[in-house]
Amino acid sequence: MNPVLTIVVGVTVLTVVTIASGGVFLLRILTGRQGANELQKSFFRAGHAHAGVLVTLGVLLATLTAVVDANPGWAAAGAIAVLAAAIFIPAGFFLSVLGQNPAKPGPMFASIWIGAACLVAGLVISGITVINAGVAAL
Repeated sequence: MNPVLTIVVGVTVLTVVTIASGGVFLLRILTGRQGANELQKSFFRAGHAHAGVLVTLGVLLATLTAVVDANPGWAAAGAIAVLAAAIFIPAGFFLSVLGQNPAKPGPMFASIWIGAACLVAGLVISGITVINAGVAAL
């Protein structure tokens, strides 16, 4: 695996601690210990779920591209783009509904769309990189 990607994956694994602490925060909201309106509850759930799934997907893609001996540069680009989505999408969900009783998402909602673009780019890059590695191995 590309050494830069190895470092990124290691740091990413450590960030799972923040996702776990986010789960504690979500439990406080769902049990009524922390106030939140319905919009905030749904956005906090979505942000937490996307963080966990996208971090897992990014680490999986980094591992998959290493296993199939894909081009290291493209493998890193694809996995890092997906991991960037794991930052932008949850940030958009969490930060767009901050404040006392928001009625609608704020401007940080745009971060979700930026993350979606990173996700699509990362998946396309990773998919093509894996296919190319497979074709080269024929």
